[in-house]
Amino acid sequence: MYYKLTILLTLGLGLVLVQSESPKPITETCLLCMCEALSGCNATAVCVNGACGIFRITWDQWVDAGRLTVPGDTPLSDSAFTSCANDPHCGADTLQNYMVKYGQDCNDDQQEDCYDYGAIHYMGPFNCKADMPYNYENIFKRCLRRAQREQQSTD
Repeated sequence: MYYKLTILLTLGLGLVLVQSESPKPITETCLLCMCEALSGCNATAVCVNGACGIFRITWDQWVDAGRLTVPGDTPLSDSAFTSCANDPHCGADTLQNYMVKYGQDCNDDQQEDCYDYGAIHYMGPFNCKADMPYNYENIFKRCLRRAQREQQSTD
């Protein structure tokens, strides 16, 4: 699975867009479980304490992920961050870019997977080895187990 990563480069007075194909590290199931654990996938609460959208993306995460925008917007507009974070597709792409940049094995199980991405997103890439808050971890893991059971029943 691949997606286009758009990087904005400033050259002199102009802006240049560079696109490249990158792997999508986070599965749809993992995105769904992050959403469920973070916000209950409730899109009506636009921003809470500076974290926006169903994935509760922060300004710093958005910047680190490349300042993605919704179609027709520019990274330099005043509403670029909130528009992207509050759009499920732009928010998901922001998380994908963030994990391409910061993905790592946080629980030392020798693999980089959804559990790691959930820890990185919630606690940051430099604190992901710490224990996740109980409520977040409980909802997140329950969702992953449910998705795994559903997948096994269709196999």
